[in-house]
Amino acid sequence: MTQQWELMQHRQEQISQVVVTAGQMRDIEERIFAAGMPVVALMEKVAGLIARRIQVLIPFSVKEKSRVGILVGPGHNGGDALVVARELHFRGYEVWIYSSFSKLKELTSQHLQYAQSLGIPVYQTITQLPNADFLIDGLFGFGLERTLTDPIASAINQLNELSVPIISIDLPSGLHTDTGEVLGTAICATHTLCLGLWKLAFLQDQALDYLGKVELIDFDIPLADVQAVLGDTPRIKRITPATALSTLPLPRPPVTHKYKEGHLLLICGSRRYAGGAILTGLGARASGVGMLSIAVPESLKPLLVSHLPEALIVGCPETESGAIAHLQLPENTDLSSFNAIACGPGLTRDATPIVQEVIESERPLLLDADGLNILGQMGTIPTLQKRQAVTVLTPHTGEFQRLFPDVADAKKDRVKAVREAAAQSGAVVLLKGARTAIANPQGAVWINPESTPALARGGSGDVLTGLLSGLLAQAATKQIPIEDIVATAAWWHSQTGILAVQERTELGVDAFTLTQYLMKALQL
Repeated sequence: MTQQWELMQHRQEQISQVVVTAGQMRDIEERIFAAGMPVVALMEKVAGLIARRIQVLIPFSVKEKSRVGILVGPGHNGGDALVVARELHFRGYEVWIYSSFSKLKELTSQHLQYAQSLGIPVYQTITQLPNADFLIDGLFGFGLERTLTDPIASAINQLNELSVPIISIDLPSGLHTDTGEVLGTAICATHTLCLGLWKLAFLQDQALDYLGKVELIDFDIPLADVQAVLGDTPRIKRITPATALSTLPLPRPPVTHKYKEGHLLLICGSRRYAGGAILTGLGARASGVGMLSIAVPESLKPLLVSHLPEALIVGCPETESGAIAHLQLPENTDLSSFNAIACGPGLTRDATPIVQEVIESERPLLLDADGLNILGQMGTIPTLQKRQAVTVLTPHTGEFQRLFPDVADAKKDRVKAVREAAAQSGAVVLLKGARTAIANPQGAVWINPESTPALARGGSGDVLTGLLSGLLAQAATKQIPIEDIVATAAWWHSQTGILAVQERTELGVDAFTLTQYLMKALQL
């Protein structure tokens, strides 16, 4: 019994990581049907799971009979919706159906005919529709590629204006399955029940306004079929708590010392942007890195010491503008003395020679903020192609487009864009956003499926830079894959924001406050 439970847990964890395109989902379903699963049987199973979940989301009330509108499309997504309509009807809900399509797939047509035989009313125009307490969107599932036009586009717009909750089956109708693009118009769902496997659209920023709350309806797709289509290691994966926590450098060995737990050099700050150095240092502190050195302009040294007394603060000569003029490391120390280097927050572009120096080093390097701006001026691709050591870039969308002007548009397809950038530059690229995407040069992509808009504040990225670079320094001593550590840092950072919001609201999580929740988030 214990072994069976462990196998079930393993399968659920594997499934929760998988992300598929529309084409991959079709291939997986075709394997299921080729193995002998009848389409009608799978539809009944899936729709039954959906109906049971809807009853939890919208409980039936005898005193106030719930009125449900079912929006039915021409394909199997419409068929799923019709089975849901039937099941809710049998359980006492007051159900009506909206179906404006003249041609339906055979199975969908049969379900519609049966629903009508049960006395469930069917309407073909929006103006006829009675009131509803909530709507079930089964107009289009995955695989939609054409732009929606009238009359269905107008119908969707009118449905969105009804101001009633909408539960979408698999994907809000009108969204592109892979890019999350709105194909003319789309249902604004309050809740989306993704079927079987996560579709790529759920992890694209441009789809988020339409998805509402999301959850996966697992209908027991065999892992063998998933692996047959995607391979043993899927190229796109969701970061889950289990995967994130498994790559932390824990537990530590009983006998160790600070340099075995990683030595990190942060190069950051200027007279104008002293806060960037503080926030980056506080993020690195929380990572657990064994030894932390922070190079700042000499005038900032007392300030940094007061905030980070355990760190070695290296005061450097500064320019007239208050930027670091050149590195002045302690005696018998050079860049090769460190397990990792992070450079950028608060530097200003007056520190260009510093960035050029660290890029020429042979140490794992993270570039952020002005480090990225200076890299872009140097020429991203040719500069990074000369580096032999690991490079991690952490741009937001604007910085990304300046660094990689010739790759795919990150606003339209984040996954394609970050994958191309990593392949061309040889760097591990973390593209910040509501759904942070990470790619390595070999084409593997990790996506962080959960975050909070509370992180959209100045300094939040500096905290991530410190946290991530501290983990990178530790990874270098423990041979942990770099992209896995980058994914862990992204997850940890977002979970910290989510936790802080629960106690302080989205308006109350400034970057300094964020640093105070980093260890609390890891304890959950």
